[in-house]
Amino acid sequence: MKTMYGDREKCYKCYRPKSSCMCKYFAPLQTETKFIILMHPKEFKKVKNNTGFFTHNNLNNSEVFIGIDFSEHNKINEIIQTHQSYILYPSDDATILNHTNPKTTNKPIAIFLIDATWACAKKIFLESKNLQKLPHLTFQTQKESQYQIKVQPQKNYLSTIESTQVVLELLTQHKIENITNTQLNDFLTPFFKMIEYQKQLINNPKSNAVRFKRHSKM
Repeated sequence: MKTMYGDREKCYKCYRPKSSCMCKYFAPLQTETKFIILMHPKEFKKVKNNTGFFTHNNLNNSEVFIGIDFSEHNKINEIIQTHQSYILYPSDDATILNHTNPKTTNKPIAIFLIDATWACAKKIFLESKNLQKLPHLTFQTQKESQYQIKVQPQKNYLSTIESTQVVLELLTQHKIENITNTQLNDFLTPFFKMIEYQKQLINNPKSNAVRFKRHSKM
């Protein structure tokens, strides 16, 4: 499916202009865990460099919902009822995934990820009464964000796709998932390819302008 992104056609899978589509780099994983990506509308507007859709496209068992208040969202409430649900959210009483196996029932696990800046993520959490009832999940890592084209508040703040990779690694350690090291490494390939492409544009803007003009005339 295609539409126009400014004067450029947009890919409706990675939500980037067709001229810089990253879909060929996706290698979707099939997971036992369901991942639900809650995207703030402001984040949705940054789709070119947003990693929420990249995360979704790399996980077969995932869904994306855009909004702020999900309290009365039927599908989300259904997932909460049918899964052992967590929200990835740092707090003093959060379950630390490094040390604790989160699976304590026969229900499949669902992990809610908020894709937004910290301020917008907090607004989603405060507005969505159903999310406030979910147990919190967090992790500890020495990894630093590789999001070189975006300034993170701190080095240990990871993007949505980077955080998900860490979660997948820890779920595999707990034998909830069975994901190889190669698959874990490949999970970030579209993310790195997107950064590489954007850096090329930053370093050579004139070349990009010429390419854009050619594309517009086609």
